[in-house]
Amino acid sequence: MSGSSNIVAMKKIVHQLRLEAGITRVKVSQAAADLQQFCLQNAQHDPLLTGMSSSNNPFRPQKVCSFL
Repeated sequence: MSGSSNIVAMKKIVHQLRLEAGITRVKVSQAAADLQQFCLQNAQHDPLLTGMSSSNNPFRPQKVCSFL
């Protein structure tokens, strides 16, 4: 039983390694340049950089309505 489970486990490992070997690799420098370009292109839509109007902010403090 131990030998057959070991073979099944090894087949799974070999299958995973074959999948990983087939992945197209990108150089880190190219990935960093692409990420920087993406960030610069989308900076005007980022609320962390441009801020958010109070009417569109879902996290603004709720106004309390009280009757006197």
